[in-house]
Amino acid sequence: MRNKAAWLRGAAGLAAATLVLTACSQKENTGTGNEGAEQQPSAGWEETQVPEIKEGKVGGTFRLGIVEPTAIDPYNAQESEGILVAQYLFTGLVQADPDGEILPGVADKWESNEDCSEWTFNLKTGTKFHNGEEVTSQSFKTGWERVAAKGSASEVAYHLGGIQGFEEMQAGTARQLSGVDASDPAVLKVKLTEANCEFFMRTYHSVFSPIPKVAGSPQSNKAFVDAPIGNGPFMMDGKWQHDRGIKLKRFADYGAGDPAYLENVEITITANGADDEYAGYQNGTFDWARMPTPVLSQARSTYLSKDQWITRNTNGQNYLLPMVTKKPLDSPEARKAISLAINRNEIINSVFQGSQTIATSFVPPVFPDAFQDGVCTECRYDLDEAKQLAKEAGLTPGTELKMQFNTDAGHDEWMAAVKDQLETNLGLKIDMTSVPFVDMLANEQQPDATGLFRAAWGADYPTPENFLTPLLSTDAIGAGPNEPTTGDNQGRYSNPEFDDLLKEAKSNPDEAERIRLYQEAEKIAIGDDMAMIPLWNRTQHRLANTEEFINMRMDFSENPDLSVISIK
Repeated sequence: MRNKAAWLRGAAGLAAATLVLTACSQKENTGTGNEGAEQQPSAGWEETQVPEIKEGKVGGTFRLGIVEPTAIDPYNAQESEGILVAQYLFTGLVQADPDGEILPGVADKWESNEDCSEWTFNLKTGTKFHNGEEVTSQSFKTGWERVAAKGSASEVAYHLGGIQGFEEMQAGTARQLSGVDASDPAVLKVKLTEANCEFFMRTYHSVFSPIPKVAGSPQSNKAFVDAPIGNGPFMMDGKWQHDRGIKLKRFADYGAGDPAYLENVEITITANGADDEYAGYQNGTFDWARMPTPVLSQARSTYLSKDQWITRNTNGQNYLLPMVTKKPLDSPEARKAISLAINRNEIINSVFQGSQTIATSFVPPVFPDAFQDGVCTECRYDLDEAKQLAKEAGLTPGTELKMQFNTDAGHDEWMAAVKDQLETNLGLKIDMTSVPFVDMLANEQQPDATGLFRAAWGADYPTPENFLTPLLSTDAIGAGPNEPTTGDNQGRYSNPEFDDLLKEAKSNPDEAERIRLYQEAEKIAIGDDMAMIPLWNRTQHRLANTEEFINMRMDFSENPDLSVISIK
């Protein structure tokens, strides 16, 4: 899941001045700069206690702000904003709690055959869509085929990759997923083209949602796209008012789990992201908010003592996305030189006020069994080594390098710091631009894209594989060398050894062995090839109106857990 507003905007002020001084002083600094880095934020920024979930009561309106989503219909919901809405409008086969534990959704049990190439999901009977239609196995088959159809042009369809018939549907040569059997309304059977012992986890993603008969294709039924009829704990209250807001109301007949407590959820689409969210929280407009980075310390000082502050280390990663097939970053040495020339500690301390931690891996620490501290051997600041590798790679002073980030999401200050460091430390000529999020994604996809793009990723489902396959596998490019990418591997990294390890891992029924193979794959892609440039792990901070609501916590996707929040 891509994140457009991971770091939140604010005035440059003192932080920018500090960065200028930092950049000017780095030329003679040959120390590592990351020594003694901890896997927890600086003192005072530790995780807050997750509340014990209490019995709630029905009623109340919960208010929050987001930026405009790409889509709220599961066929194309993709970033955190769209996922927020889609995951509460729809319930798939399984669900995940905030810690990533897989729980029953519409399916109450599931199992695979011995080699994990076939899966059977037994469904709860009697669950309903918001229009009263019963949810059956055919509802899932219809939903998945709606996504897989070539004409849908879904940007998240690749999650269905590996289901028999998917490639044919993507090519336009088939109209059904041959591997999905919905002949028994209470049983969904899925055949895969290759074994995947974690397939059940993948179905947590909203792209696997069931769809009612009235949906039609996204192209033929635009009304459904803006007012989806789902089966989740909330239903649409009117249609999506683009650039204005989205209203949800409680679905009293929700049958896949416990009904929600909240009667209404009002989502305001803001123009300025966290600036507007923070202002709205302060004036009582919102009950949940992200904050501009420069005010984090002040906000924490104000709201922690009121029990209205949440800090959580989440399942995400912030990184720079290099275009690895195009000069000047078409060699591991060039990419490693870039990484070694970035003083992450300086940026964390001056911009983020010590509230983040240096990433030393690509799979984040919240997957403790898979986390490899230091697998990214060049995720440190070492100017001498950076200059040596830059020389070997032909990344000489004066080399032009493009950088791009998305606007109105708070990336200005830290991207400016990276730019200053690379110009000062390596003598590069940086051409940095900022564009709307959708334009940045479109630019990344182009076959002639070069340089570095700002990127962040949050897990779509709770497995370390989700940081590897979607972003780094050859299949996830989804295009030829002269075509725009259609998957999330927009840097076009490709390594057959890496791909083979992922395939072997997914087919192994032993969890410990799967993790070992994922770790080997990460060593190749990040340790050897530096296919991504990790920066810092995701530690998220939120304001929560605990004066009026209980059970205030983040869900697995870093959004408010609307399934349990209740008025007092």
